[in-house]
Order: sequence, then C-alpha cells, then structure tokens
Amino acid sequence: MTDDRLIVALDVPNALAGLELVERIGPSVGFYKIGLGMLTGGGLALANELTEKGHRVFLDMKLFDIGATVEAAVRGLAQFDLDFLTVHGDPHVVRAAAEGAADSGLKILAVTILTSLGRDDLDASLIRDGAVPDLVAERAGRALEAGADGVIASPQEAAMIRALPQAVGKLIVTPGVRPAGAALGDQKRVATPAQAITDGADHIVVGRPVHAAADPRAAAEAILAELPTWH
Repeated sequence: MTDDRLIVALDVPNALAGLELVERIGPSVGFYKIGLGMLTGGGLALANELTEKGHRVFLDMKLFDIGATVEAAVRGLAQFDLDFLTVHGDPHVVRAAAEGAADSGLKILAVTILTSLGRDDLDASLIRDGAVPDLVAERAGRALEAGADGVIASPQEAAMIRALPQAVGKLIVTPGVRPAGAALGDQKRVATPAQAITDGADHIVVGRPVHAAADPRAAAEAILAELPTWH
C-alpha cells in the first residue's frame, strides 16, 4: 500500500513532463500535486490522466476572489475526481469554496501564510504586526471555523495548529519540507519530512528534492524512509 503522506509536487512545465516524472517515480508514490504554474500547460488534463491511473491528486490553485466567483470555480472543479484543492484562508473565500465543494469528495484546504514569506514580506504587504507563527495559527483557526477541511502551513507551525481546538479531525498539509542537506530554494520556514509529520502534519509536499534529482524514484523512496512508522 502506498504511503500517501508524501505528496510529490509536479512542478514541471507541462502535462507531458508531469507524466514522464510520474513514470520515473513509479509505484512508490500515489499522491501528486498540480500547481498553478502548470495550469496553462495542461494541468487539468494531467489531473484527469492521473486519477484515471488510480493516483490521488491535489490541485494547488490558491483561489481568491469574491464569494460567488470562488463558489462557481470550486463547483466546476468538484466535477473532477480530485482529493484536495487550495484556496486562500480568508473566511469569506473558505465559506464560498465549501459551498462549491458540497456533496463531493473534494477537500478544501486553506492557505494561511505562504511558506516563502517572512515578516519583512508581510510588512511590505501591509499585513498587521505580529509574529508569523501567531498569525498563521489565528488564520488557521478562522479558516477551519469557516468550513475548511484542513490548512496549508509551514512545518514549523504544524504543532501549533494541531493544538488548536478547531483542528480536531482536520488536515494539516505542509509544503516547505526539505530532506536533511537539501537546498532551501525559495522556502524560508522549513523542516525535515520526519519533523513535519511528528509535529502534526498529515501530508508533506515535496517538489524540487524529487523532480530535480538524478533519480526521482530513489529520492522519493529516501524521503518515505525518513518518515515515522506509518500506522
């Protein structure tokens, strides 16, 4: 049985490259993320192809708009056999997305604060004062109260979010995960795969350390081997 705690991000230019990467990784991984960068490169077609092959799919669109538009977009996407969809964690967005996903198996995950952002970035965006972990926890709580099935947060905030009363029975999915010794890239709030799971994450998302590896399958298997025993 595939350990779906690892989600591999298919951060490649188009659907053909995505399929090639999936084939190189082989049966070790059963859960893949398709992001906004591939949307114009056949991302939805790739999602369909992967689900037909029995894979789970996380569509990372980070939707943000007025409620009616978000609801309509999510209702359309819910027709696909997707597992997760991201929206920004603002309560009005989450409520609309939950309405759009109603009566489907699609889980709505709220983005708290992007893992590439630090306090200086928030200052530049006129986001109110406060430590980043505290703001993440507050946004997570509000998003879960608004109807999110889970949240996206850096692994450094996973334990804090898991301790929230609103997080009982909810999903925590963590990007910003880097195996020991891997380059950080554009991520600022990172942790190892094992630490992220230990701190309360249900799933970890890993991109570059897998798709940029000479042997993506071996890289994925090494990450899986790092994870705590799967119960």
